Amino acid sequence: MHGSASTTSSVEVAAPTLRNSVFHALETAKDENLLSRVVDYLLIGLILASVLAVILESIPSFDAKYATPLSLFEIVTVFIFTVEYLLRLWSSVERDAKSGRSAFQARLRYMTSFHAIIDILAILPFYLMALGTWGTLDMRFLRAVRLLRVLKLTRYSAAMNMVFTTFRENGRALAAAFLILVTVMLLAASGMYYFERDAQPDDFGSIPAAMWWAFATLTTVGYGDVTPITVGGKIFGALITVVGIGMVALPTSILATGYSQQMRTSTTRYQDKADKALDDGVLSESEIRDLEELRLDLGLGKHTASQILDEGRVRRALQQNNDVCPHCRQSMGRGTG
Repeated sequence: MHGSASTTSSVEVAAPTLRNSVFHALETAKDENLLSRVVDYLLIGLILASVLAVILESIPSFDAKYATPLSLFEIVTVFIFTVEYLLRLWSSVERDAKSGRSAFQARLRYMTSFHAIIDILAILPFYLMALGTWGTLDMRFLRAVRLLRVLKLTRYSAAMNMVFTTFRENGRALAAAFLILVTVMLLAASGMYYFERDAQPDDFGSIPAAMWWAFATLTTVGYGDVTPITVGGKIFGALITVVGIGMVALPTSILATGYSQQMRTSTTRYQDKADKALDDGVLSESEIRDLEELRLDLGLGKHTASQILDEGRVRRALQQNNDVCPHCRQSMGRGTG
């Protein structure tokens, strides 16, 4: 009985330890975790090779010559990505170990995360084609979806994560800008239909047909394949062209402002961490390591981080000087009453 209980206890202790090791191995590498760094490099290399294979596969002559090796490489790639996803799903409990969530809730939370969805999209086309889910329909669309594997690289790029955070944080503003763009496009197509429908019935014979001109003009692309020829149409088109410049600038300014805000937030977080580390006037090895890990997580450049640390040292020195009498150079006893 005692031996059985001891065995059960050892299994219960060993399983979380193994799960924790897998979790940290698959997480973005930290400086002291060699295994995690090796795994990162291998997965990044596999992602790049897989995307390159999909691109080369689209060349008929290359595909005809290397069809078998490409197919074998695709099978191996999907197998590795599938194992990676299952291991991430299994070990995702460790991320929420202190949050009080159940294992099911933690895994469900991971399954609905951005990176997990990308992981699924990276392997789903292979299984759909292998199972013949789409029957006799053209499979080229599913093959093209495999290019989404390149988005798996965002897991290893703090800058890309910052971009996606910017999109998420400014979703409402971007949606409003898109709604304005659609509204103006409909008005532009309706106006051009009114002015040009008789002169160019093939290109502007209906509002849906005129939408192509409106979309190309409002986005300032201006292909030139469809242009107004009437006086009213040209005047109206000129006005819409001017409006189009503002329509393109609106979402661009929203994203630029949002990205700048994310950069300021990241810089503030690093500055707060640096100020705490410099509180005693000395940076220990562990503090330097923690600051470097935070810098990598936030996507800050080494020059920016160095400037923040230098400014922190200057503030620390000024604070110490303010606590010393400028005449006798002795402590002023601040806070002693």
